[in-house]
Amino acid sequence: MRDNPAARSPTVDLEDKFISRLLDDIRHKRIGLPTLPEVALRVRKATQDPGTSAMQLAQLVSTDAALCTRLLQVANSSLYRGAHSITNVQTAIARLGHRQVRNLITSVVVSQLFQAQAPPMIRHRLKTTWTHAIQVAAISHVFARKFTRLMPEQAMLAGLIHDIGKLPILAQIEFFPGLLEDEKTVDRLVALLHPQIGKIVLETWRFPSEMVAVAAEHENLGRDSGPAPDYTDVVLMANLLSHSGDKQIDLTNWPSIPACHKLGLSADQCIAVLNDAQGEVMEIQQLLTG
Repeated sequence: MRDNPAARSPTVDLEDKFISRLLDDIRHKRIGLPTLPEVALRVRKATQDPGTSAMQLAQLVSTDAALCTRLLQVANSSLYRGAHSITNVQTAIARLGHRQVRNLITSVVVSQLFQAQAPPMIRHRLKTTWTHAIQVAAISHVFARKFTRLMPEQAMLAGLIHDIGKLPILAQIEFFPGLLEDEKTVDRLVALLHPQIGKIVLETWRFPSEMVAVAAEHENLGRDSGPAPDYTDVVLMANLLSHSGDKQIDLTNWPSIPACHKLGLSADQCIAVLNDAQGEVMEIQQLLTG
């Protein structure tokens, strides 16, 4: 029906106009993609250099009070707690390690991006998306630790950024008043576009290809990248599990999903494992919420 101009509805025309404008604006760099603040960029660059000391990292992080607070909070959580409580950033960095500091800084920044000022409907969707991302991140951490050789902290970050493509889409919808109150159309547009836009955002941020793939392919249930599970597989399964209470989710099809097969678990086993790890999941969610 979409190919017949006489049969097109105003909503379909508005959808097509929105998609065309969004992709064209991104292609010609007329839309502001989410950006990482300078302090986050400097910390990410520094943590990639093995020669950077905990003291040097602490000097960078100390320029942002929110980052300092989150580092201390995580370092003193039960996930990383040592024999003594930590009260200074340098010691926290030494306990967590460079990679976890980099991931943690990114998580704080991403959290701030989802708290942007916007019309009520968009603001509600941003909040809902971030709450979902936190849940997926926590489940990803648990599954990576229990069933793979992947790094749990990296899996957690992958879960946090898997829906990052929704940010530019929701920001652009503000300029289409006819879409703001049409929730079904917004749902359809976000579902259709966010993997492609997420890929563009993470490439702009110069994230590694394994993380770009998470944003681009976490909705592709037929994806099969090889015999060993990767971060996209973990996030894909965590994303499905986060929706397991939805009546529209058919658990009987899970054995045919390559990611599920690679983790070696049935849908019932996944849910059982998740139930057993509820305490860990809740603590990770609380940490990410701040």
